[in-house]
Amino acid sequence: MPSIETLMTVLLALVLLELTPGPDMMLTLARGIGQGRRIALLSVVGMSLVAGVVQVSLLVLGLASVLHRYPMALQILQWAGALYLLYLGAKMLYASVSGAASVLSSTPPISGAQAIKEGTINSLTNPKSLLFMFAFLPQFVDPSVGPVWLQLLVLGCMQKTTGIIALGSVALASGKAGECLARHPRYLLWQQRFTGMVMLGLGVRLFFSGNASK
Repeated sequence: MPSIETLMTVLLALVLLELTPGPDMMLTLARGIGQGRRIALLSVVGMSLVAGVVQVSLLVLGLASVLHRYPMALQILQWAGALYLLYLGAKMLYASVSGAASVLSSTPPISGAQAIKEGTINSLTNPKSLLFMFAFLPQFVDPSVGPVWLQLLVLGCMQKTTGIIALGSVALASGKAGECLARHPRYLLWQQRFTGMVMLGLGVRLFFSGNASK
């Protein structure tokens, strides 16, 4: 097991990481405002639990060493995530423009399964989260204090737990804001456009960041 000093150092770094806006936080914010608290929380489930199982498993299995050897693999993941976000954003904006009347009268939320799926994909292609997990956390592993896989498992679970707390708080707060806006029907169209613009912005930022470390 990592020492208490190591765990406290990693925890401090994780808190700072979660306080820095990134793709996961922005998507959670957009979903909360545009679709409500439930959908935002389900997006967090995808980001922190579903994607977390995959990411922590890969960390324990040694994907970190593969990404160190082939950094282009992380760049490809970043581009794939960017294209997916651009697709979602464009789809929402097109729907808000082509069907403005129906949007103003009723804006059905996306399904819970879709929210979880989008959150999962967003986290799995989020360079901020991946770089921290696969490049930063392994630096705190000390083979002399215990099994490497167990230390990686503990550190990886710490990262995803702090993510649940931080993103869950954002989901609750933005969901409340979305509920207030939803009481005014004329704002429904702008909720959808806001969500689409956020997704487009995230996609452009990821695609043209040039380096996954940015």
